[in-house]
Formats: sequence, C-alpha cells, structure tokens
Amino acid sequence: MVNSLHPWDLSPEEAARLQGELRRQLILTWDERPVSLVAGVDVGVRAETSICAIVLLTYPHLEPVEAAVAEVPLTFPYIPGLLAFREGPAVLAAWEKLRHLPDLVMFDGQGIAHPRGLGIASQMGLWLERPTIGVAKSRLYGRRREPGPRRGDRADLLDERGQVIGTVLRTKEKTNPLYISPGHLIDLPHAVSFVLDCCRGFRLPEPTRRAHRVAGGELLPSPPAHQKRLF
Repeated sequence: MVNSLHPWDLSPEEAARLQGELRRQLILTWDERPVSLVAGVDVGVRAETSICAIVLLTYPHLEPVEAAVAEVPLTFPYIPGLLAFREGPAVLAAWEKLRHLPDLVMFDGQGIAHPRGLGIASQMGLWLERPTIGVAKSRLYGRRREPGPRRGDRADLLDERGQVIGTVLRTKEKTNPLYISPGHLIDLPHAVSFVLDCCRGFRLPEPTRRAHRVAGGELLPSPPAHQKRLF
C-alpha cells in the first residue's frame, strides 16, 4: 500500500508548485525504528521507457533478499528538479511487485538537497511512507566545499540561507564524493551513518549500487539458504 498523494499528469509549472506544498509534509527526524531490510532504488531510461529496479538487502549484513523491476512509458519531460514526476510512476510499479517491504529506502537522487526541498527521495518517501535517503552522485543545489580525502570525510551542503541541507561525503578514497540528504522520516546524521555503513569497498552504497546493476539487466544473486528460511 502507498499514500496516493497526487496525479502524475501535471504540467511542469503545476509540478513545481505542488513540490512546494508537499515539502511542508516532510518529517526530518529519526524515530529509532529497527532496520532489518534496506532497499536501493535506481531508475534508468531506454527508448522512451523508464526502467526502475528496487533491490532489497538484509541489514546490516547486506545479503540479497529480492529484486523487482518495472518498465513504464515516459510521459513527463526531463527537467532538473522534477525528477520524481518523470520516474515516480516506475518506482511505484516496481514497489507493487515486492514481496517484502523494506524498513529504509535509498534513492539514486536527491532528498531535501533540492531547490524546493523535495527531491525524488523526499517526494517518494511521502508516497511510500518509509524512511528515505537521497544518495546522489552529483550536486543539484547548494553550496559546498571539498571534503577531505579519506573515507568518511565530509563537508556541509548549504542552501542559499546558509542552512545545512545535506552532506558531501567521501565514501571511498580517490573517488568523487556523494551528496547525501534526508528524504523523509530520517535526519541527516542517521542518513549519513546508514550510507557509510552500507558502503563496502565501492563508491556507492550496496543498495543503490546493486539496484543500478539490476536496472541494467543484471540478476540479483540468490539469497543464502538460511535467509530463505527466515523470509
């Protein structure tokens, strides 16, 4: 079940206005809920089709549980800042295929580090009613400085008023940092902590790294035998 918030067939102007209204519904605190399943979401585009992959892993061991893939025709243009309106329908279609629901979801995209404070991780967090984190490979909005070179080094990402909206996080030495921001139902310190904990030798955390590979056609490894008994 999801929280059906709005239609998807809006004009870009209507979509931008709606984001400003939805921003007020976000909850940016962590309630200390237990996390045993974490999901990664990645959306790609091929031939006017949006392809979403959602991968579920155990937490903290990050063993594979399941993957769901959905393909939905694109109906919204590519406009920076309005990614959820282009990719959201595919995310919901993949979500409906899951046999298990995650406790925490990481998106390849922005959370509140967004001109209107509502990137895809935040907007879809309101739809899914789950804690969500934006794990972006590039900066959409905000002022930053370069973090230190070591894994775990970080710097604040600031909006035009100087408020912290995210963290520029080095997840692996000699690689570009990631842009981490809370989506919904989580705060920034916990978002950064979960992302770092899910990085196992690669720049990207395992949930979104594996989702990207599955969206490209790779199969998720089968769950271990002991895990099949648990789920």
